[in-house]
Amino acid sequence: MEEQQKIEIPEKYKNFEFVQPTKQIKVEHDLSLFNKSEIYAEYMTFISQLQQSVKSKKISETPKNPKFDKIVKFLQDLIDLVDQVPPLQQQMRFGNTAFKTWHQKAGEFADKFLEDILPKEIEKAAIELKTYIMDSFGSNVRIDYGTGHEMAFTFFLMGLYKLNFFQKEDFETLVRNVFYKYISLMRKIQLTYMLEPAGSHGVWGLDDYHFLPLLFGAAELVDNQVAPSPEDIHKQNILDQYHDEYMYLECIRFIKQVKKGPFHEHSPMLNDISGAASWNKVMAGMVKMYQAEVLHKFPVAKHIYFGNLMPLK
Repeated sequence: MEEQQKIEIPEKYKNFEFVQPTKQIKVEHDLSLFNKSEIYAEYMTFISQLQQSVKSKKISETPKNPKFDKIVKFLQDLIDLVDQVPPLQQQMRFGNTAFKTWHQKAGEFADKFLEDILPKEIEKAAIELKTYIMDSFGSNVRIDYGTGHEMAFTFFLMGLYKLNFFQKEDFETLVRNVFYKYISLMRKIQLTYMLEPAGSHGVWGLDDYHFLPLLFGAAELVDNQVAPSPEDIHKQNILDQYHDEYMYLECIRFIKQVKKGPFHEHSPMLNDISGAASWNKVMAGMVKMYQAEVLHKFPVAKHIYFGNLMPLK
């Protein structure tokens, strides 16, 4: 899809003042304002709608959608870029400084990508969108990554949605072809440059780096007659058989590949969740846990960027 996608830009954004987003949650009181804000409600609605879009559906059933060709290519180019910037030999286990070089080059890719997709009337939106793109790769200062960086990517997607790049009927493909591609990119970055888990809860976190693939993935397994049950995550043959169809099982399989020792020791939260009576319970619990452990936590929320496209109000 070489030609620029035709976009019906919402009237309010045609002469809109796009600004450099900043971190505006400075103290605990700001966090309570955020949790009652319009943008919080908007974000949770967006996440819930994305989750609902993949409910009871296999990954292989995802419809093709040319609207996302350019963003998928952008993410693939960034995956390929990791191979061009190998990790440096260093004594520290975590935080390979080659990531800073990769991050800088990724910024150049992001500039070209945004220039390519943004119509002239909203070309200044790049200043806001690039902030979320670059933050979504992790911190190039601390060389770490966590759920706040993952949230930055969903803020970026929400920004595109507000600008009318896609509609609700595109959400299923957005989750599978774009968000899951982003997860593939981040896994490659994490394994190559050994990014420190940001704000890690240790073994008492859901996962060292991610939350949303589990939140979306649980929905895929709901009311599915042929899908494995929550307790089946302990069976390696089930994970091997179904990981391509269900993101939740892919996440568990990946965790078991990168972490040594008994599952109940390195992932007690996920181990407890496997005792749930149904995927419906897991799906609902994931949304509540995401709010409690990510959006309501000051160490995560203080890093969220707000501009005029996604204002804190």
